[in-house]
Amino acid sequence: MPGVAAISVEPIVDSHCHLDFDVFSDDLDEVVRRARSAGVCRMLTIGTRQSSFCKVLEIAERFEDVYCSVGVHPHQAEQEGLTEPDWLVEQAQHPKVVGIGESGLDYHYQHASVDAQKQNFQAHIRAAIATGLPLIVHSRDADADMADMLENASARDGAFNGVLHCFTGGPDLARRAVAIGFYVSLAGMITFKNAKDLRETVADVPVERLLTETDSPYLAPVPMRGKRNEPSFVRYTHAELAALRGLDNETFARLSTSNFLRLFSRIGRPAGFDEPVETP
Repeated sequence: MPGVAAISVEPIVDSHCHLDFDVFSDDLDEVVRRARSAGVCRMLTIGTRQSSFCKVLEIAERFEDVYCSVGVHPHQAEQEGLTEPDWLVEQAQHPKVVGIGESGLDYHYQHASVDAQKQNFQAHIRAAIATGLPLIVHSRDADADMADMLENASARDGAFNGVLHCFTGGPDLARRAVAIGFYVSLAGMITFKNAKDLRETVADVPVERLLTETDSPYLAPVPMRGKRNEPSFVRYTHAELAALRGLDNETFARLSTSNFLRLFSRIGRPAGFDEPVETP
């Protein structure tokens, strides 16, 4: 495999992937095996529809080191969108469900109306507050509305936390989200040559709020760009982000994995992560 990134002796995580997608149906066991061989100790496979959640949960139950979330993606807000949090809260009682989402706002594609997206997202915010589980946020070309919705909910209903997944937003959204307790997760785009603005924004995010992900099967990082993405490839994004923050792979691995386990506190901790990790 070309350009193999160094594998940290510390375990790393893929904080957002889609293992239920059909593209993984023929070789999922091998995909998980390759992730483990690459040092990935935890994978979080993400719910995007009510109608496919059973498959998401089955995968999380099948693999000890895979957990899942429950949610309805903004693209599905017209077809499967929620107006109340009840279904999410009910599904979140399962011990393998560790987050609410992904949900949010997508003004780039607008496969659903803005009103439907906001209504669906508000139900997810309410579910996150009700369950105490982190909210997994999809935000594209919607920085101002996203920051306003998160801030308003925090002011109205009390503190809650979550993550801006596959972050591509600007510095204002990152700053406002971090201020109310959110984390920022980076996918393969941070490795792309045209990601200068994104790298500048991420350079100012506190390192104790950074996560790494693949968003697989999408957005394979350099040098795997153009291929089907999978959890083992998170090591390339991890190495890029470590270098950006001036940290060696092992130090950033311990920090980012600790960040992930702090946020997704229902997930079992691997050996060696019983104590908090100090920021360098």
